[in-house]
Amino acid sequence: MTDDPSATRDLTSRKFYPAETEAEFEKQAPHQTPQTAHPAYRLAFQDTDFLLREELRPVRFQLELLKPEMLLEEAGVGSTLVVYGSARIPPPDACETALAGAKDLPEDERRVVENLVAKSRYYEESRKLARIASEQAITENGQRQFVVCSGGGPSIMEAANRGASDVGVESIGLNIILPHEQAPNEYVTPHLSLNFHYFALRKMHFLLRARAVAVFPGGFGTFDEFFELLTLIQTGKMKPMPILLFGEAFWKRVVNFDALADEGTISRRDLDLFRWCETAEEAWDHIAAFYDLPSLDDSRTA
Repeated sequence: MTDDPSATRDLTSRKFYPAETEAEFEKQAPHQTPQTAHPAYRLAFQDTDFLLREELRPVRFQLELLKPEMLLEEAGVGSTLVVYGSARIPPPDACETALAGAKDLPEDERRVVENLVAKSRYYEESRKLARIASEQAITENGQRQFVVCSGGGPSIMEAANRGASDVGVESIGLNIILPHEQAPNEYVTPHLSLNFHYFALRKMHFLLRARAVAVFPGGFGTFDEFFELLTLIQTGKMKPMPILLFGEAFWKRVVNFDALADEGTISRRDLDLFRWCETAEEAWDHIAAFYDLPSLDDSRTA
């Protein structure tokens, strides 16, 4: 409460106390009685047990939609370059150790390690693409564009955040609570390291600001995010954007896209929704062409 009487006559000042002030009033209440000690008396927005009730799921949905939206808006993030990919592919500097540790494994397990090591080059491509996007420093309407955004975890995701960090630029990590693993990697900008309970809300935030998506070899999570994105664009729920699919040999081995078209369950032109890429430069030049931005060659000679 203010001691300034003129504040009560100010036409623009609030007449109600902010919630945080009311919460302080409640904490300072002088009397402890059976009534005030009971959970029923807690302010609803401070009552964690209440907020975690089954009936409050719609409210938690709203909170998980609103908090990241507000923080990204306050951070001046206009659009993102989203990077999807495996949490298991080792970085190049860990490959030798991984192979040494696999030499005495059964053949099928050793082959799995060798396959993962063979894909370690995509760690570098993810890192390089993030570095390129971050170096462009594109702004529009006072907001930063193509801010790198990953799932916040290890491997391909780490590489994306690391690439932005290499050039001193902020990047986003959208983590999710799991029964195991998934702490944020060390390269995510701390105030843009966001955590989710609901997969659906996390996936929504991946795409709300996305203006390009790079998809690297990955597992169920990568498939889920990639195919949902394709479906949203295929069905017209989302406007087209560059979808850069890295690792043609991997993807054509694990998904027979042509067979889907031959069977008639997708249209042949649906295969044009994404573009094959092997290098970061190739991916960025496609993004640049899509949005009529300077190509890498133009940027370097400008």
